[in-house]
Amino acid sequence: MKLTVLGFYGGYPTNDIGTSSYLLESDGYHLLLDVGSYSLLTLEKHLDPLDLDAVLLSHYHHDHHDHIADLGVLQFTRKLKKDEQGNRPHTLPIYCQDEDSYHYEDMTLDNVSQGIKYNHSESIDIGPFKVSHMKTLHPVPCYAFRIEEKKTGKVLVYTADSGFLEKFIPFSTEADLLVADSNLYKGMENHTVHMTAKECGMIAHKAQVKTLLLSHLPQTGEWEQLLEQARDEAPDTTVLLAEKELELII
Repeated sequence: MKLTVLGFYGGYPTNDIGTSSYLLESDGYHLLLDVGSYSLLTLEKHLDPLDLDAVLLSHYHHDHHDHIADLGVLQFTRKLKKDEQGNRPHTLPIYCQDEDSYHYEDMTLDNVSQGIKYNHSESIDIGPFKVSHMKTLHPVPCYAFRIEEKKTGKVLVYTADSGFLEKFIPFSTEADLLVADSNLYKGMENHTVHMTAKECGMIAHKAQVKTLLLSHLPQTGEWEQLLEQARDEAPDTTVLLAEKELELII
């Protein structure tokens, strides 16, 4: 499977880079993981939005929308745009949680998209993927995902937004790729909203993760410090910084 980073900032976009959004592909199936600001324009460089098969959302915010900012734009695109034969796209499944009923209702738009709850079962199948979830430490209901490519057994873990939790270690065990919320620098450990790169490195090391991708990055500071702080904790793990349109084969 292939992961393409569409956006990786937390909070707000800047420097021609959007907030959290990732395209995950396997056997011609296209899954959009979170839909941050500026993600739709970046997605178009890789895939027609009409060709998306599904969306998977980690969480919503009432006061800001860094993980769902372009969701309404995506819905409206699929409502108005037609393919070369004049056909409208299929109704897009949006896998999401219903603890926030206000936002959950927005996931369904007649003949455009359909909200599907994932938080009432241990795991769900989305195309070629088996997806299990873990509730994170965040001010709003938020879920991390362990996504397994069924035919190969390859595993991607996405922490979404979270302060450090010990349960990330068993949840991430032997993952091929861990995409982690690394919004904070060393010295801010045990934050209740986001993790430091040091904590992400510790999770990767204890879980024996093959590759750690530091994402949800801050707009300020020296990212090389994040890289060093994670590598200090995970000497046997390949540690990378997120980049716009970075493609990783898992």
